[in-house]
Amino acid sequence: MEIVLKNSKSKYLEVFSLLDLDNIHETFKRFSSIKEPLEAKIFTFNESVSSNQLSKLKNHFDKVNIRSLCLYSSNRDTILSGKSLKIDSTFIREQEIKKKLQSFKLKKKDDFLHEGTVRSGERISSNGNLCIIGDVNPGAIVSAKKNIYVWGKLLGIAFAGKSGNKNASIASLYLNPLQLRIADVIAIGPKDKPKNFYPEIAVINKQTIIIKPHIIENKN
Repeated sequence: MEIVLKNSKSKYLEVFSLLDLDNIHETFKRFSSIKEPLEAKIFTFNESVSSNQLSKLKNHFDKVNIRSLCLYSSNRDTILSGKSLKIDSTFIREQEIKKKLQSFKLKKKDDFLHEGTVRSGERISSNGNLCIIGDVNPGAIVSAKKNIYVWGKLLGIAFAGKSGNKNASIASLYLNPLQLRIADVIAIGPKDKPKNFYPEIAVINKQTIIIKPHIIENKN
């Protein structure tokens, strides 16, 4: 089973596999902080999914604030299970499902650019670098497998190097976060507001996160 979650406002796209329907709490836990409406599409191939299993899945979707839920399957019993729960269910061939999934995965680029404020309750994630042109408000969470760049105020929570990359960094024009995390190293944001008027960057130094001026060298 493949699931696609889309946030149309920020164009955030998440594609993930769900192998165990009876143990899905941890899978959806990472989406619990998203307050804005999402669109969800469920894709199954020849597997038969019961109405009981889909009901458990739907309950988790309801907690994540799903605005639209659709089911696509090449198994007619699964389609009947979906319809019994009033899920918008469509029967399509296995090859068509693969094409649809491939199109979503192609849209999911490694690096991600978000333009605009990331408000409290919102969550933005990237499989590469994450660049935000705008502020990250308190209560917002931003994360990336590589580096995070905030062209504005970073006041929420930022998690860089989420794949374990300790060379990742977090940079911002105004660095005053609630919490910073790089790989497995966590730091609470400073109590005092920044007094400097230049960009700063957070990096790991001797297993500790330090903040220093972000100086861009001129290589010419």
